[in-house]
Amino acid sequence: MSLKTVGIVGAGTMGSGIAMNVAENAFDVRLVDTTREQVDTALGKAAAYFDRKVERGRMQSPDAKSARARMKGSTDIADLAECDLVIEAIFERFDVKVDLYKRLMPILSKDTLLATNTSCLRVTELAKEVDSPGRFLGMHYFNPPAVNPIVEVVRGEKTNPAVLATALAFCEATGKKTVACRDSYGFALNRFFCPYVNEAMRLYDDGMGSPFEIDRVASDVFGAAAGPFVVSNLVGSQVLLHAQENLMPLGDFYKPAESVVRVGSEGGSWEIGDPSASDAARDKAIGDRLLGAAFLPVLQQLDEEVAEPDAIDMGAEAALKFGKPPCALMDSLGKSAVTALVAPFCEKYGAAQPASLSRVGKLIG
Repeated sequence: MSLKTVGIVGAGTMGSGIAMNVAENAFDVRLVDTTREQVDTALGKAAAYFDRKVERGRMQSPDAKSARARMKGSTDIADLAECDLVIEAIFERFDVKVDLYKRLMPILSKDTLLATNTSCLRVTELAKEVDSPGRFLGMHYFNPPAVNPIVEVVRGEKTNPAVLATALAFCEATGKKTVACRDSYGFALNRFFCPYVNEAMRLYDDGMGSPFEIDRVASDVFGAAAGPFVVSNLVGSQVLLHAQENLMPLGDFYKPAESVVRVGSEGGSWEIGDPSASDAARDKAIGDRLLGAAFLPVLQQLDEEVAEPDAIDMGAEAALKFGKPPCALMDSLGKSAVTALVAPFCEKYGAAQPASLSRVGKLIG
């Protein structure tokens, strides 16, 4: 199926960023939101984004002008009628999304692909509210979507394989790298990234170190550009709490840490603190827990065939800025070491030992 015109519902940070990416790559865009002010603000941000690219020599002025011209804003969802693909990027609440789908169904062609940008809701459950669920899938862009190179393309239980293939090709045509994954809580990347951040907060709750100390160790063991406390401040503690709560159906290991609940409920931020002297024994204990907390959910999703190891690592490097992505890191450590790291979590939280431990050492390549 050939896509020419793409509709984006939601002109907030995610929707407007997706629209910029799509328009920049020669697709016509229809950006829809509830108020003219929201739409105009998004179009203004897009114009400024393209102007900056021209100023920095990353885009030619005629190309920027063409990209701006391809973006049309509206407050009427009826303007999405001629779209080949509609991406919903509205508030992360099931009932709000379902209400939108019910209003969209009479408007869209039966051949229009419909995607949700959800980061945490189950695609299969949302698809039940859509006519012809085979045309529905997840397209989870990472923030900021105009420049972050990764999109998780999520197939629900009834997603048509041709629809999945079309979405993957579209992402490639807009300069994105895709992590193809089966529908599951957290998909491929948040499935392990959120528990890793959550474990950092558990370490803080347990008095193992300050935010600065835990971030320093995290950056060391994963080669991360930013530690989990800095990341929490960047994405927002409420967002982190919401994402972790959505993983809870997976088991007790995924229950939010006390400080995640406290800081997230208050909408607060973390005081990172000042550098301090390292302590080798303490740093190893912190590092081992962070490693185990990331490795366990990766191995669990491999058991569930959510995504392939190379795709998980590619996403971890490109979207999450892990210099040492989890599957390659497990291979380098070896099966015995990885088993020792995840075993305490399996015992404490009553989780079965992942069968994919047998693959460690040959996950990549």
